[in-house]
Amino acid sequence: MFAVMLRIQTLWEARWIFGVLLILTVFLWQFRQKITFVPCLLGVALLAFSFYFFRDPDRTAPADPKAVVAAADGVVSEVREVEEPEFVKAKMKRVGIFLSVFNVHTNKAPIGGKVVYSQEHAGAYLDARDPDCSGKNACRTWAFQNDRATVVVRQLTGLIARRIVGWSKVGDTVQKGERFGMIRFGSRTEIYLPLDAEITAKPGDRVEGGVTVIARLP
Repeated sequence: MFAVMLRIQTLWEARWIFGVLLILTVFLWQFRQKITFVPCLLGVALLAFSFYFFRDPDRTAPADPKAVVAAADGVVSEVREVEEPEFVKAKMKRVGIFLSVFNVHTNKAPIGGKVVYSQEHAGAYLDARDPDCSGKNACRTWAFQNDRATVVVRQLTGLIARRIVGWSKVGDTVQKGERFGMIRFGSRTEIYLPLDAEITAKPGDRVEGGVTVIARLP
């Protein structure tokens, strides 16, 4: 069952992590008689957790064309109106999702349409739960557009997360719920929606990327 949740593209992003942990585990195993089994088991546990962290199950997005799905797994940390300063450059409704190290970290397109913007920005690495992280942390901003709306998604790094991965590129057409990138380890994903969108998510809700409906478009 767990095997079907693993994807080569996602695992490839962790190749050096798996390599280092495998070498460490093999090294410790050579000295198991002198240093006891505990360090060896720790190496095995870290390797197993890395495979668990980089799991990436297939999911089916709802067919409703008005439904906007969560762009990430995690807990909704905020729903508020803010200025989107980068692409739309107007007030929008923002749904922030906090991802812990136990969540799937693949990001999914909230709507089907064309990728019309993708830009990475350098920045700090504040805790993703810090309200100031949105304007200060290293991030990558995306914009997805169809005949109903333009939806902006921002991938934010966190205290532990230091790498944002983009798999899609500007000009690509994506299906709702399709993978477009990922963030390594705990982080935050923000979805910016038009003001006339009806938000169905609320702070404290647990959501699944590509599945949970967080808003409905007119």
